[in-house]
Amino acid sequence: MSVRDRIFDGLADKFADSLYGKPRGELRLALLDELLPRTLALHGQPALDAGGGLGQMSAWLARRGHPVTLAEPSVEMLERARREHGDLPIDFLRAPLQELGQVAPGPWPLIVCHAVLEWLAEPRRALATLNRLLAPGGQLSLMVFNRDALRFSNVVKGNLEKALDDRLAGTGQRQRLTPISPLTHARVSGWFAEEGLVVEHVAGIRIFHDYLRERDPDDTTLSRLFELERRYCDVDPHWRLGRYLLYHLRKPEIPGDGT
Repeated sequence: MSVRDRIFDGLADKFADSLYGKPRGELRLALLDELLPRTLALHGQPALDAGGGLGQMSAWLARRGHPVTLAEPSVEMLERARREHGDLPIDFLRAPLQELGQVAPGPWPLIVCHAVLEWLAEPRRALATLNRLLAPGGQLSLMVFNRDALRFSNVVKGNLEKALDDRLAGTGQRQRLTPISPLTHARVSGWFAEEGLVVEHVAGIRIFHDYLRERDPDDTTLSRLFELERRYCDVDPHWRLGRYLLYHLRKPEIPGDGT
């Protein structure tokens, strides 16, 4: 059976609760709040949030003065984002990433694409699309689900045969939220080189949290954990086991363009 892109119609509530209604979601957003101003040049430029889901990153950018276009293929996710963030300078566009070259061609000086490629059947082609949308000198904030961390997590949980057989990807069926195309740093780094994208910074998001024995840590533990995550998120070798890998990529200027 061929794998198809995962669209989250019918799963918005589960998605919101599983990924953002728990400390791991708060930690992810807190780390992004720490990292993005430090690693990206943000000066109110127009931004495209590709596969923006419930709109957390679109809202984050809009509150900092960026006019944002949030593109999302799920009707349910997009309407929920509109209800939550409709008072902000955000244009809501229903479109899959693969069609953005026709409906939102840019070129964009800033693109955010967080936790999207791992839900696509052809993530390599999606990266090429993002590169075409990006203006020369533009920045791409890309976050992908880390296949190596998924293997490590399965070992910690005792799923040794699954880890040995490399049966890590989800099937996109029913209510499960395991990505269908988890990616390794080695693989995406090769794609970046092929696309001519320059990696200016890389960090791991949730490099300790997901391996805790304690399922519901108290506030004191979470505070200490966040300090550990903040301190080591971009320190080698710790970042390599982040549940997500966050890349700041830049598209080189065209020689002689003068822009």
